[in-house]
Amino acid sequence: MRAEYLLVLGAILIFPLLLSFDRKLGLYRHAPSLAKAILVVSIPFWIWDVVVTARGHWSFNDRYVLGVAIFGMPLEEWLFFIVISFVAIFTWESIQYLLREKK
Repeated sequence: MRAEYLLVLGAILIFPLLLSFDRKLGLYRHAPSLAKAILVVSIPFWIWDVVVTARGHWSFNDRYVLGVAIFGMPLEEWLFFIVISFVAIFTWESIQYLLREKK
């Protein structure tokens, strides 16, 4: 299925994204800082990924991506670093919230 990579990213993102709007967690209130943190992490990985993909170290199966490519990488791969960074930050903030509530 051509959208499989995108569907996996969506499945990973859906619950953390919805729960980030929970008032108690309040992650949505820090959107500018969150965006900056995600970009700081994503940019070096995007550069690295473009280089190693161009060098042929790995490739992406056309059967599982939409076919939209930027600098030789599928759109889904660009989104991967955003999604995983967001989910990691969400997980960290959720754990910190739960530990504060436990005290």
